[in-house]
Amino acid sequence: MKKLKYIFMIILLVIVYILANAFSILNYSYKDETQTADIAIVLGAAAYPHSISLVYQERVNHAIDLYNEGYVDKIMMTGGIAEGNTLSDAYQAKQYAISCNVPENDILLEETSTITQENLENAKTIMDTYNYTTAIIVSDPLHMKRAMAMAKDIGIIAYTSPTPTTRYQTINTKLPFLARETIYYIGYKWYHLFSQI
Repeated sequence: MKKLKYIFMIILLVIVYILANAFSILNYSYKDETQTADIAIVLGAAAYPHSISLVYQERVNHAIDLYNEGYVDKIMMTGGIAEGNTLSDAYQAKQYAISCNVPENDILLEETSTITQENLENAKTIMDTYNYTTAIIVSDPLHMKRAMAMAKDIGIIAYTSPTPTTRYQTINTKLPFLARETIYYIGYKWYHLFSQI
């Protein structure tokens, strides 16, 4: 009986821990630190053979707004070549931005990543090449807490700027995204903790 009580308490603590992280991610999604920076880093999302997904498109749209409003002078698109594609996600995002009148010279590409951490690690390398130190991180609101934690750990002086036109607006799209981000965020925190030991 005592053993069952301990098991129940452990399960309860795990549930509370998961829910607390989910609430933290949801609460952070409303945080917006938009300010002047060297560059806007657009975190990658899906792309198709000849176009970017609507999710990625809204992220790029927000970066373009930041560029047009004078918050940044450069935009960095991120994302490698997805299976079945011949062009990188970043390249296709660049072409979309050019079609929205962003000068090609003001767009940088990170074309080898497949996950968020690689987006940011590779972006940091490119930033160092150009002596950029500050970046506005652009992604969907529920993605921001994990992305900002990674950016900080990588050494980027970063500011969060979630896209206000996210495609994840209904409960049916938000809940799966939140559940996935909660798992990924917890996994990243524990991985980072043990990697420092």
